[in-house]
Amino acid sequence: MIHNHCFAFESDFTADLRCLPMAVRRKLDLAGVKLKLVHWAALTPQERQRLLDWPDSTPEIAALRRWLLERTASLAEGPARAIEPATAAPWQQDRDLPAVVAAAVAQLDLQLQPESWQGLGELQRFALVKLSHPGHEHRNLPRALAEFGLVP
Repeated sequence: MIHNHCFAFESDFTADLRCLPMAVRRKLDLAGVKLKLVHWAALTPQERQRLLDWPDSTPEIAALRRWLLERTASLAEGPARAIEPATAAPWQQDRDLPAVVAAAVAQLDLQLQPESWQGLGELQRFALVKLSHPGHEHRNLPRALAEFGLVP
């Protein structure tokens, strides 16, 4: 099951769920909800755990969208924003290595082979894409690459 998996490279903040784990961020992208860290912080620890444990089937993701938009509607930080749900996002493609990932890995003087990308699970691909975004500090990218067995 990938819907509630937390990676070792996230262990600095997953014990208390003070930051959004990749599994939750993936579900938010699938649901089409932009949940800011201030929204996450405004949720109770039980609600954060509930989001991590939330199943990721299509009907459940639709229910997640409704629940989050309703739950955040009255927050002082303002409501979460509805966005276009992810369809055909780079992390949802298991065939071709996204350019953003190749570029970020190259900045580390490493190389990722297309067959390595193809051997990854969807949540792993999601994490690598998110950790590779321009402007991201890439601090956890080497840790993720090592955890996924992609570098020595």
